[in-house]
Amino acid sequence: VREPSLGPVFGTKGGATGGGQSQVLPMEDINLHFTGDIHAVGAANNLIAAVMDAHLFHGNALDLDPTRVLFPRCLDMNDRQLRNIVTGLGGPRHGVPREDGFIITAASEVMAILCLTEGIHDLKARLERIIVAFDRREHPVSVGDLYVHGASAILLKDALMPNLVQTLEGTPAFVHGGPFANIAHGHSSVLGDRLALGLGDVVVTEAGFGSDLGGEKFVDLVCRQSGLRPDAAVLVVSVRALKHHGGVKKKDLAREDLKALTLGFANLDAHLKILQTLGMTPVIAVNRFVSDTNREVDAIVDHGRDFGVRAAPHTCHEDGGAGGEELARLVLEATHASTHGVRFAYKDEDSLKEKVAKVATSIYGADDVKYDAAALDDLERLKDAGLDGLPVCIAKTQLSLSDDERALGAPSGWTLEVRGIRPSAGAGFLVVLAGDIMRMPGLGEEPAALSMDIDDSGRIKGLF
Repeated sequence: VREPSLGPVFGTKGGATGGGQSQVLPMEDINLHFTGDIHAVGAANNLIAAVMDAHLFHGNALDLDPTRVLFPRCLDMNDRQLRNIVTGLGGPRHGVPREDGFIITAASEVMAILCLTEGIHDLKARLERIIVAFDRREHPVSVGDLYVHGASAILLKDALMPNLVQTLEGTPAFVHGGPFANIAHGHSSVLGDRLALGLGDVVVTEAGFGSDLGGEKFVDLVCRQSGLRPDAAVLVVSVRALKHHGGVKKKDLAREDLKALTLGFANLDAHLKILQTLGMTPVIAVNRFVSDTNREVDAIVDHGRDFGVRAAPHTCHEDGGAGGEELARLVLEATHASTHGVRFAYKDEDSLKEKVAKVATSIYGADDVKYDAAALDDLERLKDAGLDGLPVCIAKTQLSLSDDERALGAPSGWTLEVRGIRPSAGAGFLVVLAGDIMRMPGLGEEPAALSMDIDDSGRIKGLF
């Protein structure tokens, strides 16, 4: 699984190590600084940014265009104030003034590289390929041109190693890397998966958010690059989420509502179809809450079976591993029936527009794709630089299958709005910005941080 980011921990979500009888330990350490991997990613990222700005200041031999700088600084915190800033103010001694901005560390290309790399040699090669800016002739300038890839790799040498922890029941687990699936590719690390495959009979790996985000990106980015192939896909659903997609307000989700639940099946079916489109065998895991009624849970299981897929509720939060035994049996059945393959949503040789269109239509359910003027400029610049042939990592909201967070269920008759394209040549993909997605989140009116404290004995409260 991925390492929690301090942004969401202190923001809306709170801690991210599980709950009840289904946790990885030590909870406080994992949720906070842990082994320092995310800080190492931030340091490597910001070293590159600092060297680039120092190059601009000391004569700019590479003729970088200050208006075409692509590589942002990063911070492991939700801080909207830093999204768009002006740096280098205060006179000639303090740098070259230019527009800039921060992204959250989880969205950094360095984080993606850490999670996709196969080892230190590959890590250095990927860091070297990062595009930091365009020069005044519209040519890309890389980290290798700045000769800082070696120093950046030094900062990541320990972060490269997966972190071994355990569950409450003593099961081993690797916690490594932390890219979000909405604004990044959403998978922990290839190194962690390979290590786990060498140590265990069955490996469960995390793909963030829904099948439209972590699921598609796991197939089209992680599997395409690594050669890894999943034998099954577990789709985690809840009664509450499906009723929400059926139109129930959040304050009423604890009430039984079979009609709304049935309406929410449109969202469930869409996710099942996405997994099947990607060549995977889905298994529905109903994450049961105490407010769920038997009729609601049975309705989901019956619907899944009518759809032709395996489905089972689990109570791991309350009962630990014993609460997931039926689900585990179904997952093993699915792996034994697997064809051990995936289907990519697009071909390597497809154009950038074709790749985006295929994901938008076959995965998200869009009718069309529209590019604004800035995105079209980005596309032409990438074509001229020979970077337009990379796979795509579409950044969009996690709250809807569409790019509009208000569109629940299975939206139809809509157009994906693309407003920017950023090269991540080191990671091996292009980040396509869709809708209103931001790569630096902001804190809400009442972030989880307001409910956290530490007592005189050092005991932390409110981190769950």
